[in-house]
Amino acid sequence: MTRTTDASCFPPCRPEATAPPTLDADAIQLFCLPHSGAGASAYRDWPELMAPGIEAIPVQLPGREGRFREPTLHSAAELVAGLREPVASRAKRDFALFGHSMGALLCYELAHELFALGKPPRHLFVSGLGAPHLPREGPLLHELPDDEVIAVVANLEGTPPELLAQPELVQLLLPLFRADLRVWETYIPHRGPLRVPVTAMGGRQDRSVSLDRVGAWGSLTSADFQVREFDGGHFYHHTSPGEVAAIIEERLREPSPMPATPNP
Repeated sequence: MTRTTDASCFPPCRPEATAPPTLDADAIQLFCLPHSGAGASAYRDWPELMAPGIEAIPVQLPGREGRFREPTLHSAAELVAGLREPVASRAKRDFALFGHSMGALLCYELAHELFALGKPPRHLFVSGLGAPHLPREGPLLHELPDDEVIAVVANLEGTPPELLAQPELVQLLLPLFRADLRVWETYIPHRGPLRVPVTAMGGRQDRSVSLDRVGAWGSLTSADFQVREFDGGHFYHHTSPGEVAAIIEERLREPSPMPATPNP
């Protein structure tokens, strides 16, 4: 990877800002991967939200925001292949991964890849997504007609209604929404359990993901596992960011001995 490519994965947290320096040499890094259709700006407030000693690092995916000129990718394998080296290079000894919805799936795959490189994360936070080994439910959303895809996106209540009311903008975003939905819906489980602590998070009023399916992440780790529930829907972490940050801090402050060898 070139320096330019590496830098594009970690944009400034705010458009007008420069990339913030690491808080201190011992800060725990928290790499944050976005949900379907979103970019790194989904986490623009997290650097200020996190407690001292925890450095939130939003991760940008190709095909959106500052990387909009790059081709949109259609599989978890492709996306993770492009993230593995930049994240491994940026990560220090003590780091964790957080992903919401599609981002949770990417974090799970990325954790396996980093473990194989001898650089396992301290903790994996998966949010708003059922465990990826569970059978699919419902139709394949990425194959639905345009108006039905838009209705699905609107129903999740994570995209501003004023944006969805602009036909030209919606037509620009539809290919990205479809590509990201396809990433999840065509994913084929092929991994064994991680040896990394996992915290699975979900909203009690999430109509798209039941808490039972969120809790099923427990079978995908042989290390410590917890489920944390929050009031709110699919984007509960937008309405209760302080509560989410508190749980992240609590879990990252716990002792977390790391295994010395990669998963088989």
